Amino acid sequence: MQWSGLPVLYWALSFLDLGCALREVDNLSRSDAQFCRGGLEVLYPGLRVTECSVVPRDRSFREKISTQWGAPKVRLPEANKKMTYTLIMVDPDAPSRSNPTRCSWRHWLVADIAGSDLKKGAIKGKVLSEYRRPTPPPKTGFHRYQFLLFEQKPKKTVSLSPEEQKSLGNWDVQTFIQRFSLGTPVATLQFLTQNASD
Repeated sequence: MQWSGLPVLYWALSFLDLGCALREVDNLSRSDAQFCRGGLEVLYPGLRVTECSVVPRDRSFREKISTQWGAPKVRLPEANKKMTYTLIMVDPDAPSRSNPTRCSWRHWLVADIAGSDLKKGAIKGKVLSEYRRPTPPPKTGFHRYQFLLFEQKPKKTVSLSPEEQKSLGNWDVQTFIQRFSLGTPVATLQFLTQNASD
């Protein structure tokens, strides 16, 4: 499924800033619930995320996602086998949603993912930023962990600049997307979690 037009791009990117404040409850705000589009699936060993959701408290999911589980499988059943994709995972709420002075924190960045691999949930591309677990600091409330998937332009090499490589925080996602003409994401997904001790 491909979306088109600048309004959709601005819609998707608008969620990378402060956006709507989320109350300290296990319910999604309307804007958080509307972020997810395109059928992307994120699969951890004990948790399957197929729509915008809050990581449940039971069975220690919040602790496992922050301390035990490694990179998830990411699958797009409708991926085009002939295309190559870039996957971005960010936390726009670093260090907290009410004070995001380090947004967007880059948690994972993989380019050159073959569509045939993406259909199977195998992320075998060029890793530009290694996967970093969601680790919201204590007493900072819920953080959004957002996955954005883009089709790459043919023969276009995607990379981080030397400046971007120096830091994970304050990453300018919009500039990165524009620099490589990635356009509008073909799929977006997010989950919310908070520190397991909160």
